Amino acid sequence: MGNATSVTGPDFSLGIARSEIPAHGVLAGHVQGTAVLLAMVAGQIHAVSGSCTHYGAPLGEGLRVGDDIRCPWHHACFSLRTGQAMHAPAFSPLQCWAVDSIDEMIFVRGTADPAHTPAPAAIATPQKIVIAGGGAAGFACAQRLRERGYTGSLTLLSADTSPPVDRPNLSKDYLAGSAPEEWIPLQPAEFYHEQRIELHLDCEITQLDCAAHQVSTRTGMTFDYDALLLATGAEPNRLPGFDFPNAFTLRTLDDSRKLIASLDEAKAVAIIGAGFIGLEAAGALRSRGLDVHVITPEALPLARIVGDVLATDLLKRHRRQGVVFHLDCKPYHFDGQTLTLSNADTLVVDAVLIGVGVKPRTALAASSGLIVDNGIRVDAQLRSSVPDVYVAGDVASYPHAGTHVRVEHWVHAQRQGQCVADNMLGDARTFDVPPFFWTHHYGIDLRYVGHGRGWNRVEIDGDPATDDCLARYFKDAVLVAAASIGRDRELLEIEARLATSE
Repeated sequence: MGNATSVTGPDFSLGIARSEIPAHGVLAGHVQGTAVLLAMVAGQIHAVSGSCTHYGAPLGEGLRVGDDIRCPWHHACFSLRTGQAMHAPAFSPLQCWAVDSIDEMIFVRGTADPAHTPAPAAIATPQKIVIAGGGAAGFACAQRLRERGYTGSLTLLSADTSPPVDRPNLSKDYLAGSAPEEWIPLQPAEFYHEQRIELHLDCEITQLDCAAHQVSTRTGMTFDYDALLLATGAEPNRLPGFDFPNAFTLRTLDDSRKLIASLDEAKAVAIIGAGFIGLEAAGALRSRGLDVHVITPEALPLARIVGDVLATDLLKRHRRQGVVFHLDCKPYHFDGQTLTLSNADTLVVDAVLIGVGVKPRTALAASSGLIVDNGIRVDAQLRSSVPDVYVAGDVASYPHAGTHVRVEHWVHAQRQGQCVADNMLGDARTFDVPPFFWTHHYGIDLRYVGHGRGWNRVEIDGDPATDDCLARYFKDAVLVAAASIGRDRELLEIEARLATSE
């Protein structure tokens, strides 16, 4: 998924002076055409591959923080010592390269064996772990447990009919038809067998007995656990009166497949809701040549999240591509063909995509006695109010800045799943990572970091119309979030600042 980084800089196989390697940054180069980074870590030279294992971003354009290098595109993090993928969305490690030192010259000529990942902490780790949910958090937790050497029983129960997938792509390239389906699974089917992850699909949990440490499914199966992760996620909100075969939501791979299958003879599509998913879908469907109408009650979509300047720019980009917006109105009636709006306009459409937000799946937790308040309430280590039950992803309400927050971002859910895995193995990690997401619109990526709710002042540097812009969001005098187009390195620097203040 993504192209390898174009090589720049010197060929390290020919040698490079030690003095050219920065003490605190990285030196980007290559070994006979393969991108490689050199870094000085605690007085030793280390070499790792220079392409992010997520989508192939050039890590030489990223940010070094301590002993780690952070990806400029999607903010994955890797160890410069071992190549290990430290934080999602990357899960595969960087290739390590052998370094030779002759006098004051450094040579990199071949790859090195991957470094061993740290073993679980020397505590009584749970013998049976059950993960409820096959989305971002559930997958990331399972992968991290095995990566760290956990050898106990590991069961992943997913209500979806497909193995864990790259959900952000469902409203982007996959929906547009430019990403093949083989890109969509996070791992091939054999991964779960090789890693001894017992994956059950189309498996809905209907009962959680915390006292007995047991979950039961719709089909009557039961699973015992010593530690449980609830990563049940969220479900799309639906609209009354839209129960027609050509009215869709977009959450799972099956949802995306059904929507795509309906488009063979379609000419016009209506999208109800102008959030990031709705606008990404609008762009994807326009690329298929469809007439696209977006209906939203807002006068300026996304302004409350990114501010007027960036929101106006996004609106202009979509309008230039032919997307028709129906602002300040709502859907009033749909008969399967004609969509009537609250302003009395009518649209004849072949399909309707409903994108009016999601709600956390908390019914199982509530019926089992867990504390529920806009999600499942957890502590700073993502433990619920019941011992041995952890929560991660869209359903988790965790402490931040004196209150509890719930974040619906893909990468954030993955990082929470990784945090839970570490805590199940005894690390006692506090989850204090700033949220991050990216959104794609007609060749540009807007990236956003931080807890942006409640900001009351925004500072804009640059011009989004030129694909060069950085927005900083403040709550009074405190920087709480930032967004960028074409300012990837600066956004990484702000993320590092926010992380130290969390």
